[in-house]
Amino acid sequence: MRIFVTGAASHLAQAWLSKLCADQRIERVIGIDLAPAIFTHAKFTHQLLDIRSPDLGALMSGCDALVHLAWVVLRGKMKAETMHDINVRGTQLVFEAARAAGITRLIHLSSASVYGSGENLSEAAPLQPLPNFLYAQHKAEVENCLAHEFPEALRLRPHIILGPHCQPLLKQLLHQPCYPRRPNPQPRLQCVHENDVADAISAGLFSPASGPLNLAVSGEYSFKQVIAARYRHPIALPFGLVKTALDLAWRLTGYGGEPAWLDGMRHTLTLDCARARSELGWQPKYTAEAALAVVK
Repeated sequence: MRIFVTGAASHLAQAWLSKLCADQRIERVIGIDLAPAIFTHAKFTHQLLDIRSPDLGALMSGCDALVHLAWVVLRGKMKAETMHDINVRGTQLVFEAARAAGITRLIHLSSASVYGSGENLSEAAPLQPLPNFLYAQHKAEVENCLAHEFPEALRLRPHIILGPHCQPLLKQLLHQPCYPRRPNPQPRLQCVHENDVADAISAGLFSPASGPLNLAVSGEYSFKQVIAARYRHPIALPFGLVKTALDLAWRLTGYGGEPAWLDGMRHTLTLDCARARSELGWQPKYTAEAALAVVK
């Protein structure tokens, strides 16, 4: 099988590509990204390319599968319109080019953030991303597009992805001694280890599964619990103060994404992952505790 990967220099790609290229069923992997690839392998070739490039189709020629990982996660000082053009229009262009190139296996990495909030949500739950959370809103918009125009595509919805290669912002949040104060009961979240997400992508390449699939480990936790486990005397800060500080830092320096990222800590979001188990045979190898522990 020959695989075309967008976002080949992304954090998740760093965890997945070595596993992919070690699979004897994989003949060739072509990756594109705006950043140079860190990974090297005899099966892997990489090109610096925007997903909106008209050269995309020619590079896809002869490939059997598309795995779309490319995404603007933290926009910094990027204009909202530019972020939307890359995430939404760019994704549409990628899938249209794949179809024109005759690629029959289509996999898109979405996110549990498309749900907004809820408990034990199945894939049938409505997509209600939090207001002003552009990352989640773009993911939901793309999912709606793919559901109508590319129903054969597999759409993976992982919860918070943790591991050695996880987003630096997540590492910073998990290693500071304070947390936003919230009333009890504390909002509950889940996570998933990057290696388990990688396994789900690889399984999807050889599965007929289509549509959305949730990915998360069964253990739940609150952000307060995580910080309290790392520090004997964690500091509780007023939520409004934390959000105002992040808003100021973002507007002045472009740090992080936008303040709406913090709103996820105000809501419980847990998933039912029975469909991934039944249709992909997916069984996460890492518990929530193990996934949190490896974030250095």
